[in-house]
Amino acid sequence: MSHVMNTYGRLPVTFSHGQGAWLLDTDGKRYLDAVAGVAVNGLGHAHPRLVQAISEQAARLIHVSNLYRVAEQEALADLLCERAGMDAVFFSNSGAEANEGAIKLARLHGHGRGIESPAIIVMERSFHGRTMATLTATGNPKAQAGFEPLVPGFIRVPYDDLDAVRRVAAEHPNVVAILVEPIQGEGGIRIPAPLPAYLQGLREICDDHGWLLMLDEVQTGIGRTGRWFGFQHTPVLPDVLTLAKGLGSGVPVGALVARGAAATTFSPGKHGSTFGGNPLACVAGLTTLQVMHDDGLLAHAQNLGGWIVEAFRDRIGGLPGVKQVRGLGLMIGIELDRPCPELVKVALGRGMLINVTQDSIIRLVPPLVLTADDARELVDGVSTIVNEFLAGRSAA
Repeated sequence: MSHVMNTYGRLPVTFSHGQGAWLLDTDGKRYLDAVAGVAVNGLGHAHPRLVQAISEQAARLIHVSNLYRVAEQEALADLLCERAGMDAVFFSNSGAEANEGAIKLARLHGHGRGIESPAIIVMERSFHGRTMATLTATGNPKAQAGFEPLVPGFIRVPYDDLDAVRRVAAEHPNVVAILVEPIQGEGGIRIPAPLPAYLQGLREICDDHGWLLMLDEVQTGIGRTGRWFGFQHTPVLPDVLTLAKGLGSGVPVGALVARGAAATTFSPGKHGSTFGGNPLACVAGLTTLQVMHDDGLLAHAQNLGGWIVEAFRDRIGGLPGVKQVRGLGLMIGIELDRPCPELVKVALGRGMLINVTQDSIIRLVPPLVLTADDARELVDGVSTIVNEFLAGRSAA
């Protein structure tokens, strides 16, 4: 009997080690990992440069308080701001904490403008975390059920609907910010059509009303879409950017990145974190960004991801029951016309790790170090189980 709280429907497998895009379980069976810790392990498993860097840092210094300057933290903040075109960074331990910080920042910004009850526009089908504020911002009633009363101060609109945002602007003078994912991950790899027009429209609305544009790039950031950040597929620059997941390649680290007035909204005592930005986590982040640059992983993710999407469209895109194959970089969704959670276990039995979100969307977010051979194997394996499932022959 496990003493771990029952908060996940865990699959009956335990992994012992991995290499690149592959994992081995305690029985020695190999699995092609297209989940990557849910878009976390961008460098795959046991990347030698990451292993060496965090080992050497652990031998020097793992943690000191943020009561003191942390050289590794300052170096990672400099690099993130350089890559993103931003001004300042607050480090946390997770994406939920980064988004919680963004919500606090927006409210403090609003109070500074004399708005007594500041509100933030959020989207249907969004996912921002499981703290009380980020859970409220999340557009998933199932995740919220049982945790009422939720936190006030959020106004929800449909995703990819600029007119809905404009209507809120006309009716609610207390809005101070928009919090939105450039591409919805948990929401089913939903990509605005087109992405540049959507983000540009949001930017214009924010500029017209003095709002902050806050982009949740916890899943889309750090090379996942083939650019450092998803917003870089557009000419738009946000006021606030939240990061986590792939930033530390498995070492917990989140970041709240800001520019302009948003970068100076917090002052000492207004926000903090005991573990956020400690030397070990920041070395993991620095090494991740350096390896991605040195190994050309942005272009690799964009090119290989494009090939995978087209390969799936050729193999299964025309099948009755496949509604759409979509993706950007190595962030890929296959939407079926029926619930398909059982495919996760089927894939596991075939030596593949996949994920199903929104009941009917296969989500693939493999490591950015996925090879062309790995990609062909992934397309072959997933296409096979989808074909069998739709034909009623699915079996693990």
